[in-house]
Amino acid sequence: MDARFTDEQDEIRRALRELLHKRCGTEDVRAAVDRPEGYDTALWTVLGEQLGLPGLALPEAYGGTGCSRTEVVLAAEELGRALAPVPFLATAVLAAPLLLALGTDAQRAELLPRIADGSLTAALAVPGTRLGGALALTGPPAADWAGGGRAGGVQARRTADRWRLYGEADQVLDGHSAGLLLVPAHTGGYARSRVLFFLVPGDAAGVVRTRRTSLDATRSQGRVQLRNVEAELLGPAPDTDVRSALAGLGDFVAAVLAAEAVGAADRALERTVEYVKQREQFGRPIGSFQAVKHRLADVYVAVRAARSAAYYAAWATVHGEPAGGLALAQALEALRTAAGEGIQLHGGIGFTWEHEAHLYFKRAAGDELLFGPAHRLRGYAAEAAGLFAGREVAV
Repeated sequence: MDARFTDEQDEIRRALRELLHKRCGTEDVRAAVDRPEGYDTALWTVLGEQLGLPGLALPEAYGGTGCSRTEVVLAAEELGRALAPVPFLATAVLAAPLLLALGTDAQRAELLPRIADGSLTAALAVPGTRLGGALALTGPPAADWAGGGRAGGVQARRTADRWRLYGEADQVLDGHSAGLLLVPAHTGGYARSRVLFFLVPGDAAGVVRTRRTSLDATRSQGRVQLRNVEAELLGPAPDTDVRSALAGLGDFVAAVLAAEAVGAADRALERTVEYVKQREQFGRPIGSFQAVKHRLADVYVAVRAARSAAYYAAWATVHGEPAGGLALAQALEALRTAAGEGIQLHGGIGFTWEHEAHLYFKRAAGDELLFGPAHRLRGYAAEAAGLFAGREVAV
């Protein structure tokens, strides 16, 4: 493994950091999440038109830049540093790879160029509480990942030459604002049900969408209700292995999330260090006290270790080695530690909801609820690797 970044990768990181520094301060983030869309539409347009961020890993034939998934992971670190309120995760990381892998030539030609230039956003309509299972991060894909029971999930019914969907999915990332919905739906009745993907325009007749209050406002979520909605089957035939496609995407998603968490943890640490250098107590900066130095040193080590794991996962996701889940577990713990220590060391002001430290703490807690927690990520990684299988553990 060559751990050095190429000049092109360094340039992507530099350009993105400079843009986000100008356009994505704390006040900008707070203003963006209060918008009906839940994100900064102007910033997303700039990221699409000037940097080609949504299409970073899409082929040039579809308007993308043709980079590898490694570049996507590295870009995610910069987005995490700024807690950038943009639909990058839902559109470029969850939806676009599935369209590329499963869509017909006509579907790719119609949709992917619009995703690449930022004019079309997309959302994977999997309930937020089941994302970890659907992506095979916390266990093998469960039977109810697309919604279980007769009253749950979305059902698809074939009528003449078209499909119609009925049901709902809750806590869908950017589900309330996405221009395109990728909807997994049960077909064939529950006795012999299988799940297929369908394409539904966000403004289609019968679609009712409501923004939901989420712990992490920078990852906006929505409830998607489909009431006899006409839909298009994703792919050429109803024999697509949807479960394998999602599970294959999981390691890449985990690597992206790990890099985002590392970027956020690094920035939370930087802001805390800046504060303890300025805040004085007993006539000297509190950062000069040994106890404070030790606490921040522990955070620094945790962030550096998590960054190493995330960078390895970025390399591994291109070479087919499953490392994303373990990297995500370590990064989530580092972010939770950095954000928690930041709140503590900011003292009384750090405990107010209005302080920016809580944005990072909510990101850590929100990601663990959606994709973790860390012990389940590690547990399934150990199970998948066959550790302890058929062996007795010494007591």
